[in-house]
Amino acid sequence: MFGTLRTLVIGANARTEDRVKDAFAIELIDQKIRESEAQLKAAKATLAALVQRQRSEIRLLDTLKTRLDTMTIRASEAMQAGRDDMALQAAEAIATMENEAQLRQETVTRLDGQVTRLRGSLEVAHRRLIDLKQGAITARAIRREQQMQGALRTTIANTSAADEAEELIARVIGRDDPFEQSEILSSIENDLSHTTLEDRMAANGFGPATKVTAQQVLDRLKQD
Repeated sequence: MFGTLRTLVIGANARTEDRVKDAFAIELIDQKIRESEAQLKAAKATLAALVQRQRSEIRLLDTLKTRLDTMTIRASEAMQAGRDDMALQAAEAIATMENEAQLRQETVTRLDGQVTRLRGSLEVAHRRLIDLKQGAITARAIRREQQMQGALRTTIANTSAADEAEELIARVIGRDDPFEQSEILSSIENDLSHTTLEDRMAANGFGPATKVTAQQVLDRLKQD
C-alpha cells in the first residue's frame, strides 16, 4: 500500500516538474545559458593563469640553462687551472641546477598538457554556447508562434462573442422599417374611414372631387 502511494506521489511530482519546465522553458534556457557563460568565463580565467605560470616556468628554465652553461664553462676553466677545489664547488652547483632544471622541465611539460587540454575544452564549450544561444533564439520564436496559435485557437473556439454579434446583426437587418410601417398604418386608417374609397370614386367621376387638381386650377385661371 505504502509502495503504491509512494509511486503515485513520485509520478505526480514528476508530472508537476514537467509542467513547470514546459511553462518556464524559455526562462530556464536563459538561466542555463547564463550558467554556461559563467563557467566558460571561469575556465578562461583558469587557462590564463596556467598560461601565465607556463611562461614564468619557461623563463626560469631558460635562465637556469644559461646559468648552467656559464657554470660549466667556469668549472672547466677551474680544472684546467688546477683549481680542483673550485671545480668541485662548481660541479656541486651544476648538479643542483641540473636537478632543478629537470623539475622545472617536468613542470613545463605538465603545464603544456594542461593548457592544451583546457584550450580544447574551451573551444568545445564555446561552440556549444553558441549553439545554445542559437537554439534559444529558435525556442523563443517557436514559443511566440505557439502563443499566437493558442490565442487564435481560443478565439476560434470561443464562439459566444461571434454568436452574439451575428444575432445582433440579424435583429438589425430583420427589424421592420418604421416608415413603411407608418405608411401601412395610414393606409389601414384611410381604408377604415373610407377616405381612400372616396378619393378613388371621385377620381373616376362619381361625385364631387375630394381634392383640388392642377387641371381645376388651370381652368379657373383661364376664366379669370
